[in-house]
Amino acid sequence: MMESKMAVEKADQTAFEGDSGGYYVWSNAKTPLLSHSKLAAGKLLLHPHGFALPHYADSNKIGFVLEANPISLMENKLVVEKVDQTVFEGDGGGYYVWSNAKIPLLSDFKLGAGKLLLHPLGFAFPHYADSNKICFVLEGTVTVGLVTPNSPEEKVLLTKKGDAIPISAGLVSWWFNGGDTDAVVLFLGDSSKALVPGQFTYFLTSGVLGLLAGFETDFVGKTFGLDQKESECIVNSQQGSLLVKLDHGIKFPEPSKHTKDKLYSTIDDPPGTVVVKGGGFINYMTEKKLPMLSEIGLSAKFVKLEGNAMLAPSYVADGSVDIGYVCKGSCWLKIVGIEGKPALDCKVEEGVLFIVPQFFASSGIADSCGIELFAVITSSNFVSGQLAGNTSIWNALSSVVLQVTLNITPESAQLFKSKNSKNILIVPPST
Repeated sequence: MMESKMAVEKADQTAFEGDSGGYYVWSNAKTPLLSHSKLAAGKLLLHPHGFALPHYADSNKIGFVLEANPISLMENKLVVEKVDQTVFEGDGGGYYVWSNAKIPLLSDFKLGAGKLLLHPLGFAFPHYADSNKICFVLEGTVTVGLVTPNSPEEKVLLTKKGDAIPISAGLVSWWFNGGDTDAVVLFLGDSSKALVPGQFTYFLTSGVLGLLAGFETDFVGKTFGLDQKESECIVNSQQGSLLVKLDHGIKFPEPSKHTKDKLYSTIDDPPGTVVVKGGGFINYMTEKKLPMLSEIGLSAKFVKLEGNAMLAPSYVADGSVDIGYVCKGSCWLKIVGIEGKPALDCKVEEGVLFIVPQFFASSGIADSCGIELFAVITSSNFVSGQLAGNTSIWNALSSVVLQVTLNITPESAQLFKSKNSKNILIVPPST
């Protein structure tokens, strides 16, 4: 095999070059040991906005990024937006989404966001989706049915405002509003495995858009041993498309026992993980509290700030992304990114969605009305890095390092360290 001498070579063959970039390879002619050792090597060049078409190959390989603009992803600026696209509206309610057109970072970070409105007696058909997500009840009460793949058992939950329900990709769920007022459910999650990054795609089991309708009566009849008339009844009787309004008198199953803190959790309770008198509270929902979150790789937090209180600066230290929603009230939100530049500096109010990219720092000051925030983080056990207080870098650094870091006097360094000697997650309004 060593008749072919070892050699060091640059990429010598151009497979393609165009306005968007090029693809180059090391050829067997220049490096014969590639074929002898059954190896291969190539290099992809992408100019700004260059796009390599979806493809697959006949070999296993590892791609290594040699050069990249570290802020290229942030060419799509941080924005705050209300839900902007109507997927469906009818007598039973509606389903609405935040589109990639309004928030391009949804697709960049492979996130998704939607909102389900159920009028009284509104029923969303059993369906599954291509994404893991956490569903948060914003208003009302909702009966939820869950069926895991290949399970003979249906789990039924009776959820209320403030409850968070993890839903994994492929799990079948249905949603029913048996109350007297509208119910609203927020969906936030990870679309990294979705058919369309940045969007949740749903597969309905029934109705005119359902899987049964797609297979048609002949396949349905043969599968279930039905005659033609029976098959047509099963396939064609439901003429709704996504959700419908049911008649009075239909009695849904009673909630399953022992599901709280196993399948869902209340996250907006005042006795939160962090409580600051006069300032507010923070509740976290991680895999430690709800172990099933480890299966979907997500966690959540709920923040309530009293009027004029402040959420101290922090960042997610494990590279997770934070997608947040303002449930109530308003605040001034500041997100600081690369080179200490503000990536977002604006007022956010009820109904808007925002994204905090990985490692970016964020902070907010509530308006006089206060604010309530719900957020999903793309890790089931995320690590939060505090930038103020006794767990922050300012308290950990030795006085002399702090002094030279900030170019201040020893007295100023000592004063600053003393100001960080206590836990500072929420700063109450000054009196």
